[in-house]
Amino acid sequence: MLLLVALGVSLAQWQQRRGDEKLARAARLEAGNLAAPQALTAAPLLPADAQVIEYRRVTVTGHFVPAWTVYLDNRPYKGQAGFHVLTPFRIDGSAMHVLVAQGWLPRNNAERTRIPDYATPTGTVTIAGIARLNAGHVMELGTAPVLAPQAIVQNADIAQLARASGLALQPFLIEQTAIPDNPDNPDNPTATAPASGQLPVRDWPAPDLGADKHRGYAFQWYALALMAFLFFVFTGFRRANKQP
Repeated sequence: MLLLVALGVSLAQWQQRRGDEKLARAARLEAGNLAAPQALTAAPLLPADAQVIEYRRVTVTGHFVPAWTVYLDNRPYKGQAGFHVLTPFRIDGSAMHVLVAQGWLPRNNAERTRIPDYATPTGTVTIAGIARLNAGHVMELGTAPVLAPQAIVQNADIAQLARASGLALQPFLIEQTAIPDNPDNPDNPTATAPASGQLPVRDWPAPDLGADKHRGYAFQWYALALMAFLFFVFTGFRRANKQP
């Protein structure tokens, strides 16, 4: 009984801590949405520092490096199969890059590996988006393919992409939300119009933090501990009553 109670309480408290972590992330997400966009610089950040700006609205000026674009497979949108487009973005006036999730593209059902034409601007542009620590992870069977330019992969780790490409990458990415400024905009005098093609869909899903799920699990473990205790007490009384 003591072991079951201790186990139930311990696991319940662990789930409570997980739930508290998710609530803290939800608070950071809300604060990031309310705060003014933060202009990114080329100063390299440590992974621990990157957590501070997660979910913050950010802006950055520079140019895309489309040669090292990779495509994340198995990213459905409204029931349709497709890809997320990840492209390094060189920060203006530096050799530092940040990975940008440009958006979602539909898959060609007849030719699975064919990427539809889409628009990536050239020249110096300013983009806006949400800072995220990673691009999410999907289940992957077998050995992951080697990251290479224009590769279609299930998952892409930022550090892994930095090693494969030789590019200096910040330890976070940007989910792009704003279309780059129009070339006629004086704030972007060197920007040129993107090549012909559709714009990737930038309707990013809200992160599922799942704090309520952990609260439910915690309740179940507390209930198990209580049941173990009540069962011990109930059976103890029954045995005592049966004794002559």
